[in-house]
Amino acid sequence: MDQQPGQDVVDLLLDQHHQIETLLEQIRTGQGRKDELFTDLVRLLAIHEAAEEEVVHPIAKRAENGDGEGMVEARLEEESEAKHALAELYKLGVESPEFDVKFAEFAAAVADHAEREEAEEFTLLRKQLTTTQLERMATSVRAAEAVAPTRPHPSAGESAVANLLAGPPLAVFDRVRDAVRDMRRKSGHDS
Repeated sequence: MDQQPGQDVVDLLLDQHHQIETLLEQIRTGQGRKDELFTDLVRLLAIHEAAEEEVVHPIAKRAENGDGEGMVEARLEEESEAKHALAELYKLGVESPEFDVKFAEFAAAVADHAEREEAEEFTLLRKQLTTTQLERMATSVRAAEAVAPTRPHPSAGESAVANLLAGPPLAVFDRVRDAVRDMRRKSGHDS
């Protein structure tokens, strides 16, 4: 997730949506090692959603004099369902006979969620906020991503408060686990 000077939050999130879409397609079509692609997808989705819950949704919820609340609640519900589905896929593993069918359902739900987010929430942010505010939000999203968990933790909750309380300890645990996995992979002991 590269930092581009002057990039606003909507452009940043759209770039991430494109990365997510690419990974979903690569996993669906078998373009590369499925286990590595899925690990990359899990990490990107976990970080992306945590940052949205901490930074983007609270601001969108207050937009239009609070009229954004229903829209944000619908997105949070979708994100909660996605976290549970992603956690289930993670537990199943890419070698499970059930993985591909469940993954296809998950991928379709993620694509629908991204479309609604882009059409509703991102449009609202661009309409309601200045360029400077959108750029500052991008900086805040990057900061939130730097300390976000790298795996779905559905039991942690889907709110800014839940992410601020549970996120950093879970992130440390996840990042240590990632480092051990990477070390084992490099030494030829795939896990």
